[in-house]
Amino acid sequence: MGSQVNPCITFNGNARQALEFYREVFGGELAVGTVGDFGSPDSPHAGKVMHARLDTPAGYTLMAWDFPDDRPGHPPYRPGNNVAVFLGGDDGDLREYFEKLSVGGTVTLPLEEQVWGDEAGSLVDRFGISWMFNITAQQQ
Repeated sequence: MGSQVNPCITFNGNARQALEFYREVFGGELAVGTVGDFGSPDSPHAGKVMHARLDTPAGYTLMAWDFPDDRPGHPPYRPGNNVAVFLGGDDGDLREYFEKLSVGGTVTLPLEEQVWGDEAGSLVDRFGISWMFNITAQQQ
């Protein structure tokens, strides 16, 4: 598969509704996973979207999530700073990109194995741009 770059839009609690609207506009397949679905069913944020992905017939991919209102180091939510660049795939270069982008920036989630089995992490680079990474677990 290699890797790919997609926009990942941050919402303030209404990511599901927004992606359902985008599905009406663009068509396609929508997958939504909540914080509870990804291993934290007792969290006060269990119903918030942790990851949503819309793949459209035109070949567009939109991703979204609900703002983590209590994550240290993450810039505060405000309209206008609600897009992150998402890098995902099985490409080993993603780790190197994560390290290079973090220089002078702030790691908001260390790149490490997550409950869904992949490695994931996020950071804000020295220019204030948010980046999200997901490295697909190798199938054994």
